[in-house]
Amino acid sequence: MSQPKKPRYFNYKLFTLAVPALFIFMCIQLTAQEYPKIKAKAGDGAFSVLKQNGYSPSEFMNQFIALNQSRLGKNNALIAGRTYLLPINTEKTSEPKPAAGTFEKIPEKNIYELFGSKYREVTLKNKELAGAVYYLMAGHGGPDPGAIGRLNGHDLCEDEYAYDVTLRLARNLIECGATVYMIIIDWNDGIRDEQYLTPDKDEVCYPNQEIPLSQVARLHQSTDAVNGLYAIYKRKFQRLVVIHVDSRSEKENIDVFFYHDKRSNSGKRLANTLMQTFEQKYAQHQPNRGYTGNVSERNLYVIKNSLPPSVFIEIGNINHFRDQQRIIMPDNRQAVSNWLRDGLIEDFKKSIK
Repeated sequence: MSQPKKPRYFNYKLFTLAVPALFIFMCIQLTAQEYPKIKAKAGDGAFSVLKQNGYSPSEFMNQFIALNQSRLGKNNALIAGRTYLLPINTEKTSEPKPAAGTFEKIPEKNIYELFGSKYREVTLKNKELAGAVYYLMAGHGGPDPGAIGRLNGHDLCEDEYAYDVTLRLARNLIECGATVYMIIIDWNDGIRDEQYLTPDKDEVCYPNQEIPLSQVARLHQSTDAVNGLYAIYKRKFQRLVVIHVDSRSEKENIDVFFYHDKRSNSGKRLANTLMQTFEQKYAQHQPNRGYTGNVSERNLYVIKNSLPPSVFIEIGNINHFRDQQRIIMPDNRQAVSNWLRDGLIEDFKKSIK
């Protein structure tokens, strides 16, 4: 798969204000019965509704918003129980179009510019994850840097370090034959080997949506992106992995720990398999250290409302000196992503038996 050019993203609100008068006239003249209808359920968003009904959001989002402007909530959110019109679509899509944040199963070698110049060339090492689809979501991004620690006069922004670990994990997974979607994307960072990662605010949400300032809108946006893709791959093995860096007291040293939704047995098995992998890795590489990470249920919006089995991971305390060493050292970030890969491989093997 050749690397597609970086697409331009649309400001849907500005587009709506600039819709040509002819299109508005057509919408007024056509009766509502001529448009397919859907009733929004809790957790639905424009992206997921379009995907679930066979529409390409990149092609039909503007029309959908124009048709339903008076029915939409703040930031074009869908309101549960309200009926919405779908655009007229004579050619519904069944597969998503490749985007720069998408890593399909690869031939023996391929180039992915999103990984940066040093890591852009990816070689297929094995097919242990052939048939598996992963959605990788780094915490925060865009206008929200997440938690911020301080070390040696530098700001350590959660979104930058979580993204670097997530990008390294993406590369690891496609080396094993998986299909991978980056849900939060930074077009120009790539995998970085510096200790202090320069913060920016140019991350976007898959496929190339500007990330809103509102936390609620951000959660809806990223969850909708995952659920829209899930509807397309619903017959395949799918997992969502969300990666964050925790923020606690400077005195509190923590290990990597894992959350899952209480209703998901697959999510619980995934989280436990990852934790067990970390226990084994610490026993192998640091036998006298011990491991205190854990698995627990959490009522977190993304893992509660995402359709694929999900795990939410905290890789350390951004305010604790020892944990800061875990995230600022590139070799440590790579080790965390390697161990996550190994745990995901084990989860895949258990699940397809």
